[in-house]
Amino acid sequence: MNRRFLCFIFFLSIACVQLVFAQRTVPTRPNTNQQGGQEDPDEEEGGSIRKSLLDDSTKMVYGPKTSLFFFEKDIKRNNLILYPQDTVLNNFHNYDPVAKSNWKYQDLGNIGSATKPIFYEIPNVIGTRSGFSAYDLYYHAPENNKYFDTKSPFTEMSAFFGGGQRNMLDIGFARNINPRWNVGFNFHTIRARKTLNPNARDDNMTVQNSYSLHTNYRSENGKYWFLGNFSRMLHAVNEIGGIIPPEIDSTSVYFTYEDAKVWLSNTQASDLRQEYRFYHEYSVRDELQIYHIFDQKNNHFTLSAGLNSSDSLFYPSTRLNEQLDTTRNYSGFKEWGNEVGFKGSFKGFYYNAHGKFRAGRMKSTFYPGKNNFNEVYLGGELIGKISENWSISADGEYLIPGAFKLHGLFISPWLEVDYTKAVYKPTAMQQMYYGNHYQWDNNFDNIGVDQIRGVFKIDFNRIQLRPSLTINRINNYVYFNEERMAAQSSGEAFMLIPGLKSSMRIGQKFQWDAEVVFTQISGESSDNFRIPQLYANTKFYFDSPMFDENVYVQMGIDIRYHSDYYAEAYFPSTQQFYLQNDFNVYAYPIADIFLDFRINRTRVLLKYNHLNSGLMNNEGYFVTPDYTGYKSFIDLGITWFLFD
Repeated sequence: MNRRFLCFIFFLSIACVQLVFAQRTVPTRPNTNQQGGQEDPDEEEGGSIRKSLLDDSTKMVYGPKTSLFFFEKDIKRNNLILYPQDTVLNNFHNYDPVAKSNWKYQDLGNIGSATKPIFYEIPNVIGTRSGFSAYDLYYHAPENNKYFDTKSPFTEMSAFFGGGQRNMLDIGFARNINPRWNVGFNFHTIRARKTLNPNARDDNMTVQNSYSLHTNYRSENGKYWFLGNFSRMLHAVNEIGGIIPPEIDSTSVYFTYEDAKVWLSNTQASDLRQEYRFYHEYSVRDELQIYHIFDQKNNHFTLSAGLNSSDSLFYPSTRLNEQLDTTRNYSGFKEWGNEVGFKGSFKGFYYNAHGKFRAGRMKSTFYPGKNNFNEVYLGGELIGKISENWSISADGEYLIPGAFKLHGLFISPWLEVDYTKAVYKPTAMQQMYYGNHYQWDNNFDNIGVDQIRGVFKIDFNRIQLRPSLTINRINNYVYFNEERMAAQSSGEAFMLIPGLKSSMRIGQKFQWDAEVVFTQISGESSDNFRIPQLYANTKFYFDSPMFDENVYVQMGIDIRYHSDYYAEAYFPSTQQFYLQNDFNVYAYPIADIFLDFRINRTRVLLKYNHLNSGLMNNEGYFVTPDYTGYKSFIDLGITWFLFD
């Protein structure tokens, strides 16, 4: 059937759904903003958050402004911000984690598959890290989780039904035990069927179950805060190894999706994480608070492969651990952290000084000995808010000995500039690994980086421009080479990264957003970074309330693009991306059409992926060597809130 006719039927069906919803009787409310923002339709704008919950009819009124949330980082910085629940439509159709990042992660073409950032990022931890980060994007870390200040039981439910049986479910619940004590939990699942060569309807590539329990308490006199969180994730992946290249198997063909011939059918990877985190502080006075953070993590990374099957053809013939029929690579990373410090606010300035102790170990079945670490940090932070629009901040941390991170940030109405200088450790996995197919025991030097970033803020009546420039200098970079082994570069790499974000209002009902990033890499170790020279995305959409402002609608087209480059390949045995020079992930624009709408506090998304499939010179596109991107299919999602 003609693709354009299918699109017409798709939008016609959506319009019919809108008309059905439009028949519902919905009370008229004031217009909040044309993107269906965070305003509560049952409350007036600008009122006090803690005002009376009684409306003119003396009925209790609960909504996004009575179920507020905050973050640990704001409590730590004496800058408590209570956020209402998010009902914004903008970008709602990009629901899965890679899409939410504006496609700035490289994955394996499916929800829950291994990922890595496309652009270089300075790690948050300058000390020892595990090095198994392929599934970090799907983990809800306690330090980033929400804590609630709710006046009634609150429930958030989100369901995503993706084409090809790619499904996600997210549930959050919170309630107040009393006005100063809140508890709650979060639950997340992923069930993503294989996009390449599934054998059955429920032949999943990814199965994830994760949950967290959280609580926060404040004493009656307001001097003591306690935040507690426990998180657990079991992320299991049935690896496929990619499509067998046609030059190896003449019967293998790219872009046959469900009929593709893949390397692996008896290989499973799992990432199990458990973490406890507690933050508490006591206020001696406004100028002085004492705080303590305890953090305990258990991470278990496992790869099991049946080598008495055709999977053995994918792996090297070496068996370093004498596991002849089955490879089982296990790595366990455990750490304990304690941070103690004092902080306060004085005449518009915030200060912090702290000491931190981290202890842990990386263990593996075939390690020749223990691989423990003990780390002591000294650090601090200073933030000065000159006015509402002007501020300056500086923070730093020193790991005794040899590693440190210094960061400064300047914010003004027209310019933001930040500078980071850091020396950080290679990961534990890069230093030592004893798998069945690869082994190494390295003594790499610490990695150094200087980064400066600037963003100009240029605003006109209907146009917002954000030109930016990032400059990176990186030395002693550790990477995985063409032999899939950890290696350290001897020289430096320089990155010059200009970019531009823009937002333009066209008339009263249309919006055009765009982002362009250009990356130029030079220096002796420039080839150790694989970043497309040009990255771009743009979105043009209808954005307006409809049906007497009872429904907020965004409908349009979303296009993303990157120039061709030799993207890093992925090897399941080590769960790492590595350099390769044979497979060009060629330039290919991907267009999606979408409809996002909100009725009261319920948001719905409909998205048709890869609209231009079959209309280009190439039959499809790749996201990673031998892994194709999405074919054409429809996604549906819904999010709704309950406030009592």
